[in-house]
Amino acid sequence: MDFDSSQRYADNVVLQCEKSISERTRFNLNKVLTAFRRAKVSDLHLQSSTGYGYNDIGRDGLEDIYAEIFRGEEALVRHHIISGTHAIALCYFGNLFPGDELLAVGRPYDTLHKVIGTEKKEPGTLRELGVKYREFPLEENGTVNIDALVQTITPATRILSLQRSKGYQWRASLTIEEIEKITLTVKKRWPKVIIFVDNCYGEFVEEREPLEAGADLIAGSLIKNPGGGIAPGGGYIVGRRDWVTRAAARLTAPGIGKEIGPSLGNNRLLYQGLFYAPHIVGEALSGAVYAAALCSALGLEVLPEPSGMRTDIIQAIKLKKRERVIAFCRGIQRYSPVDSHVSPEPWDMPGYDDQVIMAAGAFVQGSSIELSADAPMRKPFIVYMQGGTSRHHVRLAVTETMREMLEGGLL
Repeated sequence: MDFDSSQRYADNVVLQCEKSISERTRFNLNKVLTAFRRAKVSDLHLQSSTGYGYNDIGRDGLEDIYAEIFRGEEALVRHHIISGTHAIALCYFGNLFPGDELLAVGRPYDTLHKVIGTEKKEPGTLRELGVKYREFPLEENGTVNIDALVQTITPATRILSLQRSKGYQWRASLTIEEIEKITLTVKKRWPKVIIFVDNCYGEFVEEREPLEAGADLIAGSLIKNPGGGIAPGGGYIVGRRDWVTRAAARLTAPGIGKEIGPSLGNNRLLYQGLFYAPHIVGEALSGAVYAAALCSALGLEVLPEPSGMRTDIIQAIKLKKRERVIAFCRGIQRYSPVDSHVSPEPWDMPGYDDQVIMAAGAFVQGSSIELSADAPMRKPFIVYMQGGTSRHHVRLAVTETMREMLEGGLL
């Protein structure tokens, strides 16, 4: 298929998927709007606090809204949480004790290896504190053998950790339906196990969230989906009150927990970003469908398939060659609104085991709800594209990047 035909094919696939994306967007927007209305959000909530941040009505109101949207008893939403990894670490360190076991389903995202202490002797890891760790391997096709998982859990297992997104792996991400099957089966045999879900990249993609599927605790980043491309930073934790409270004690200190934490001018941005989030996620999904269709038409393997089921905003493209990965990331950077003149290079990024190349010409540093692409420099050289606050921006950037790669003899 020539390039022009590939473009037309991709446009047609997007049109076919548009109804489904729009329906989910409207459903999730209604969910968010309903929570805002029930909370009676006013201009007062958008104001700020300094110092200790006592009685910050905006901060506390936003946490009530997150708890309602994600169907949890309690929420912790703070700009002081630096990343998704930080939010996840708070859940682990707040709820695991010496002798407890953390059991991960599949291999966790690269940055979490340092938190757990699986390979290198980093200071302050879970392993250093006496927490045990095991991984339950996924099947070759990326699915979970739930019966075998139940047999793997022991009385020492305190947290069963699921990663909704594929991370830097070539597998399908876990759908809410799959998470529900896991949680229901595990809870029948092991009711006291805390089922934790790393929800990064998955918020507002489906109509349900992991807590509605039986999970106990979730965490994510505000510079991904729920920040709507506006939040300048932050992270969230939602779930059962006692477990969120323990995580909050790790963010601040025991006895202080959620009671302090100045918003420092961020309340309006966090509220507005959350309101925009369902729409922005819809834009990102439309862009991902287009990228998958165009790349597959040009002979590349993609995951998910163009019309495949999506439970997160990540589009994986198997490029197979190092130079292709570099060219793709440089193309996305070149068609970004910020730092378009910069040429990304693989580098030793903190927290990662391999060199990573990252295209992220975003208004918020590291924001992956804005259009970005990154890849660990290891075989089979897969690039992971995500985000896009405008489907038209994604289409333009991906089209021109692939055209330049084709004209440069890289495809």
